[in-house]
Amino acid sequence: MNPPSLDLDFVRRQFPPLANGWIMLENAGGSYVPQSVIDRVTSYMREVQIQPSWDFGPSADAAARIAAGRRLMAEMINAEPEEVSIGPSTSLNVYLLMQSIRSWFKPGDEVIVTNQDHEANIGAWRRLADDGVVIREWQIDPVTGELDEAALERLLGPRTRLVCFTHCSNIVATIHDVQRLARRIHQAGALVMVDGVACAPHRHIDVKALDVDFYAFSLYKVFGPHQGLLYGKREHLLKARSQQHFFIEENDIPLKLLPGGTNHEFTAGLVGIADYIDGLYAHHFKAPENSLLSRAKRVFEMIGAHEETLANQTLDFLRERKKVRIIGQTRATGRRAPTISFTVQGMNSRAIAEALNAQKIAIGYGDFYAKRCIEALGTVPQEGVVRIGLAHYNGAEELDRALKALDQVIAKG
Repeated sequence: MNPPSLDLDFVRRQFPPLANGWIMLENAGGSYVPQSVIDRVTSYMREVQIQPSWDFGPSADAAARIAAGRRLMAEMINAEPEEVSIGPSTSLNVYLLMQSIRSWFKPGDEVIVTNQDHEANIGAWRRLADDGVVIREWQIDPVTGELDEAALERLLGPRTRLVCFTHCSNIVATIHDVQRLARRIHQAGALVMVDGVACAPHRHIDVKALDVDFYAFSLYKVFGPHQGLLYGKREHLLKARSQQHFFIEENDIPLKLLPGGTNHEFTAGLVGIADYIDGLYAHHFKAPENSLLSRAKRVFEMIGAHEETLANQTLDFLRERKKVRIIGQTRATGRRAPTISFTVQGMNSRAIAEALNAQKIAIGYGDFYAKRCIEALGTVPQEGVVRIGLAHYNGAEELDRALKALDQVIAKG
């Protein structure tokens, strides 16, 4: 059954910043938050901003709100609450994970990383080379930007201990078949670490269905506060070494993964993401669903269909410009996120972005912390790529206005 059409007017009413007069097309760097998240953060700070360690009223209430935030985010991705750590960012979460399992790797062991990923998922693991671990790079095709699965086969070996790759690159935007890749990597006897930052705003994430060992994404790109979520299978997190104070027990997961603990008001504010998903579900669907997990799956099917239309509107426009090089697939057919990077022959990416910014069109340029990918694609002399990062609260009409402005900028170049 096809999902219902997204009620864009209803969606846009939930996001106060959309009234600021800008066309927001840099959502891949960080999304706006709905009023439900603003309300949850504000109410926590106004009502219970106190140490959440005690049994008395406001303190117990604060602890319950924080626990609810983590519990609901875990439910949304089909994990247990103790398998989810909420930290300041994906970069820090992955770094702390690396430190906590560093002792699992011995000299001569091999870790596979890509040169397609955001540095958050590869920079930390490359540090294992300091311990004698062999870092092997799964490289992209420098023309298409794609990862070849046959190349992964050639890299996998008896000493492979971990493979780190992205669910969806924030530059190339191809959505990988994580379930199939994880199955193959596990057959080779290795663990799987997936960066879902660029995918989670556009597709529903079910970590149990994917069968990954570790999965990370940024909640501030999924309509929440500036926090990151790290998932790990329970057996791995129990085995991992604590990064906390000495008196925190090794079986105290996920607390042991994050020195100092989570941000209180922002973790409590994550309940607002669940509120937003539930509000979208109630507005668009009649049949009840019994869990946030099932409601989120239906909502993200609807979001994906809407965003695919916008992505093809953008890609159709870009394909018609002979000077434009689209990075990644040139059609959105279910395996491409609506994050569209491109360059224009003879033009500087920064100049293009700044010309649009001057017209209140929010768009970015550069390497977007995927510097190795940008270098492999050969776009460095142009100051990286221009990137249109669409979100489900974008509409066809505002996108058309932005593309017409882009057309004028390209014509002048």
